[in-house]
Amino acid sequence: MADKGNLKAALAVFWSFFGVRKRRDYDDDAQNLTPAQIIIAGLIGGAVFVMTMLLLVYLAMQFVN
Repeated sequence: MADKGNLKAALAVFWSFFGVRKRRDYDDDAQNLTPAQIIIAGLIGGAVFVMTMLLLVYLAMQFVN
C-alpha cells in the first residue's frame, strides 16, 4: 500500500496541475513533504498526463479516418 506521504504528494501535484490550491494546503504540504516526493510525483503526474493526451488524440484520429 502507498505511504500516506506519497499520496499527499500525488494529491498536491494533481491539484497544482489545475492551479487550484488553498494557501493552507500549500503551507501544510511545504512543511510535510520533501522535495524528492514532489519531484517524483510531478514526473509521474506529467507522464500520466502526456500519455492520456496521446491516447485521446489516438482515439480521436480513429474516428476521423
